[in-house]
Amino acid sequence: MRTARAPRGQGPRPHGLGALGRPGVLLLTYTLTTLDLTCLFMQFSIMPYLAQRLGLDPVAFGYQQTLFGVLQLLGGPLFGRFADQRGARAAFTLSFLAASALFLLLAAACGPAALPGVALLFASRLPAALMHTMPAAQMVITDLTAPAERPAALGRLGLCFGVGVILGSLLGGTLSTACGIQCPAVVALVANLLGAAVSFACIPASTKGASADAQTNPPGRPPGAPDGPKAGVFDLKAISRLLLLPGVLPVFLIKVVSGFPSGLFMVMFSIISVDFFRLEPAQAGYLMSYFGVLQMVVQGLVIGRLSSCFSEWALLRASVLAFGLVGLAMALMSSTLHFCLLAPGLVFSLCTLNVVTDAMLAKAVAPSDTGTMLGLCASVQPLTRTVGPTLGGLLYRSFGVAIFGHVQVVVNSLVLLALWRRPVPHSSAHIQ
Repeated sequence: MRTARAPRGQGPRPHGLGALGRPGVLLLTYTLTTLDLTCLFMQFSIMPYLAQRLGLDPVAFGYQQTLFGVLQLLGGPLFGRFADQRGARAAFTLSFLAASALFLLLAAACGPAALPGVALLFASRLPAALMHTMPAAQMVITDLTAPAERPAALGRLGLCFGVGVILGSLLGGTLSTACGIQCPAVVALVANLLGAAVSFACIPASTKGASADAQTNPPGRPPGAPDGPKAGVFDLKAISRLLLLPGVLPVFLIKVVSGFPSGLFMVMFSIISVDFFRLEPAQAGYLMSYFGVLQMVVQGLVIGRLSSCFSEWALLRASVLAFGLVGLAMALMSSTLHFCLLAPGLVFSLCTLNVVTDAMLAKAVAPSDTGTMLGLCASVQPLTRTVGPTLGGLLYRSFGVAIFGHVQVVVNSLVLLALWRRPVPHSSAHIQ
């Protein structure tokens, strides 16, 4: 029997999308991602005040931040493999249940003084290993979109991120001021339980394609070869082998190396905003909202239009070049106004690099491995949050804020040189 192909521009047709259909599943995916990010930024808005209330010094506060980053770093690839094997419904439900456990422990840590608040605060970091709604959403979008429209579809997640930054920060501050520091944690707990219920009821069990395009052999396996034994979720060899596929490792290294200097700067931004820019808490909040709006505009409106006009390799080179120019401006920065002027270039570079590399890497692996690959991509940011506070603090204390710009210029100049020496592939279907 001949397998029906999906109409042009609609990507593969997965089994069992139910009454929602492809557009409905995509819309629900964006909605659930926005809910998750809003709750996450509600947590970020109360964490410094909770740490102060519990008597944590900056070193202990840094330890719990590092613990959160390490757990997300380790859990990302494993969660991605779980999503590939168990499907989108299980992935979303597990992520929201893990977030519910985090906010339950966080609400308990905000409770009466008789409770062991510090121990509960550190225990609340443990579910972070399974909190990966963003890579689950990226997997669903990758499964349900054609390669040509994928960068624009992934870019729309920037709208979710921007709404999460603005709404989460606003709700966290407002609720904690009006109803106490425990209130945002309780509201986030209820919201995540609702997200788990909606995911279980409405997200399809699997979004993997059923068309001929989705049934092609994985890269590196001869046509007609029998399937090997199915690897488990914790098979690290099956995860790491994706990086050895043709064309994957260079793009992944560009993603890590090019974005690392700006990641260091963003990790240190809360300290820089107080120590270098001399901002009050309200002013720092306005600056974060400005970042959120810029990200919404760039990922929601700009990247989609650019991806329809330029190739992925051209956009990748443009993002690296923009990183270098922004780094030069950052090295000369001396005021908040200067930073506001260079922020659009920084946001463009970050968003373009992340969206384009995610799309290229997801395209480079078999449809059955997109979740694992996106889980590996999702571990890049936790890696920066893990090593960033120590390395960034050392650089800032020794050389000042200009060092972040100098490092960014040097690193991205080398990356751009390597990209320019690399021949651009003729086929847009592969990145090798």
